Formats: sequence, C-alpha cells, structure tokens
Amino acid sequence: MAAQQDDGYDVVVVGGGAAGLSGAIALARSRRRVLVVDAGAPRNAPADGVHNLLGREGGSPLELLAQGRADLETYGGEVRRGRAVGARRTPAGFEVELEDGTAVTGRRLLVTTGLVDELPDVPGLAERWVQQVLHCPFCHGWEVRDQRIGVLATGPMAVHQAVMFSRLSDRVVLLAHEVPPAEADLPRLAAAGVTVVTGRVRALEGEPGRLSGVRLEDGTQLSLDAVVVAPRMVARSAVLDAVGLDPVAHPTGMGEHYPADPTGRTSVEGVFLAGNVADLTAQVGASGAAGTTAGAMIHAELIEAELAALLPA
Repeated sequence: MAAQQDDGYDVVVVGGGAAGLSGAIALARSRRRVLVVDAGAPRNAPADGVHNLLGREGGSPLELLAQGRADLETYGGEVRRGRAVGARRTPAGFEVELEDGTAVTGRRLLVTTGLVDELPDVPGLAERWVQQVLHCPFCHGWEVRDQRIGVLATGPMAVHQAVMFSRLSDRVVLLAHEVPPAEADLPRLAAAGVTVVTGRVRALEGEPGRLSGVRLEDGTQLSLDAVVVAPRMVARSAVLDAVGLDPVAHPTGMGEHYPADPTGRTSVEGVFLAGNVADLTAQVGASGAAGTTAGAMIHAELIEAELAALLPA
C-alpha cells in the first residue's frame, strides 16, 4: 500500500472540523495518542459567522477551528494537513492512506469528513452560495430578516423552507422552478403570506458578490435580496468506502449519509462517525457534541480491550 510511517496512534481522526476536533480533544484529555488528518476545506468556510453556538455567536468559522486545533495540541494531540484517500484493516487496527503516498495507523478510526452540497444548476447561484444564496433559516435567516427572499423550488423541501422563512420576512416568494407546490399546500402558503411565482428561473442577476434578483425564462425579472435553495447533501468518504461502509439515502430525501448509532458506532468494528457524515442536518454545536460522544465511546472501548488483554484467558 502506501509508505508506512511508525505512528502507532490510538485513534486516527479523519476530518478536522468541529466534530473531528471535539472527538480528538476528548480522546487527548483521556491521555490517548490521537492524530487528526485534515484536508483544510471546511464546509462552512464561506460563511460570515458561526451561529447557534453558545458563547461563540457570530464568530469566524476558521478562527473557531484554529482555536480548536490549538486546544487539541495543548493536550498533546496532533494535527496533520492532508487528505485521506483510503484505508485498510491491519492486525492492530487500521492503516489510513494519505494523498501524498504516506500512511498513518491507528487502533480505531473516527471519520468526520462532513458532506458536499450539490447545488441546483442555475447560472449565478454557486458563486453566491452562503452569501446571498442560503438554505437554513437557523444558520442564516436572521441575516436576511425583513428582506426580499425567493425560495427556489427544486424538491419537496421548498414549501417547508418558504413557510420557515416567512417567520423572518413578510416578503417571501416561492419560485416554482422545477416543482410547483401541491394543491394541498397552497392554503398553507397563503396563510403564511408566501406568494407563488410560476416559471423556471433562468439565472440569478447582480454584480459579483451581490444579488439584484432573478430572471425567469419568459424574461420576467424579479427583485430579490436572497435566494433560498435545498442542496442535495451528499456524504462521501474514500476511507469509509474502503473499509466496507456504504452511504444510504437519508430518510428525508435530502441526500446520502453513512449510518451510525447515537454513539457514532458503525457496523464495521472499530470505525466511528460524527458530524455531517452521519447527520446531514447537524450544525456546528451538534457536530461538536457528536464528536465528543464518539471520542468518549472510543476511549471506553479501548479500555475494555486493554483490560481484556491483561486478564487471564
């Protein structure tokens, strides 16, 4: 496989976001030798701030992670910049192959690689993602309160999103782009004060970094300050695929994730998950909590393995 390095970590954490760093800190504080392998591309990097995180409201996502890495190193944990591209089981645990051709080994794996947002294919949308193009009222709704908000209907979540955003602004329109609302939903939308606009959206318009509105296929222009979309959220991991785990469709229809129990344990012995790779809707706080839980369970599992090795057969 890859050129082996003599690491001998108790746990290799793949992914250095809130979930991975939280799990690693829990392990390091329990005197476990832990390595975090981080590709350095957090999902929330474009966001202006982290929200709904007690004590850190509005703080920079990148500064939060930098502080997390510093916290981990305080307890002797290590962070290595790199991308994990595969893994295999060994007699002692797992070997994780990195993109640079080297490998690291650990007795257990904690995978926290998050997800990828697959955005609707509408010109002008991707470059405004997490700025004027949003998806979550809890993450970004306050920042667009009382503004002109258009909800791009590409799936069954659109009506739900329109109703949720109607609590933040009385100027919400549902853009029936691909999926017109069901007849049964029209009274709910009307009661919420949401207007339905028919016709496909041809493009988002405005100067770079700004949004003036959308243009429909018939040439109609609609002035908007923000557009809400429902991206398809897809968790994929070369490491998890390599050890025999397969992503499954999320029950909400929002995308794909890897299943794990509430402690992060998977069907593959020794492999744990935390954060968006397992829970597509987890925000930073929930991801961090899941990482801490998984780290604690891994530590407890390692203790039992160590005791079993010391006791008479």
